[in-house]
Amino acid sequence: MSFQVTVLKVLAGHPDGRLSVDELKRAVAILMCSGPEWTDRTKRLLARAPGLDIFSQSLVIRDAQGWQITEAGRALLSAIEKPAAPPPVEAPVEPLAVEEPMYSTSAPLPALVVGRRRGLHRRRTAVGPRRPAA
Repeated sequence: MSFQVTVLKVLAGHPDGRLSVDELKRAVAILMCSGPEWTDRTKRLLARAPGLDIFSQSLVIRDAQGWQITEAGRALLSAIEKPAAPPPVEAPVEPLAVEEPMYSTSAPLPALVVGRRRGLHRRRTAVGPRRPAA
């Protein structure tokens, strides 16, 4: 139950890990009503601790002063909060064989000249009748 994860988180958030029942109820109610983000988070944590029972597993103790998280409770909470192990690294992929180019890059390429060539007819820019070609 995500309620049990919430109890562990609330108790672990206090220096001595102890709260009175009223203080604990208030803090748990705030978190449980805070929105779907908290619920989703506690469900993810709970999935990493199937069969969680904070009392029968001695993760939380109850007495006249309230509830207190035990060292086992802190250890379990720490374990389920650790990020999941990264996926195993696969063997490196060998690079594809590169074929030799069909041309040599050591010889200089011919220069490409851009611009007008001299001696060509130029377009007339003046407006007026055209002369017939002779």
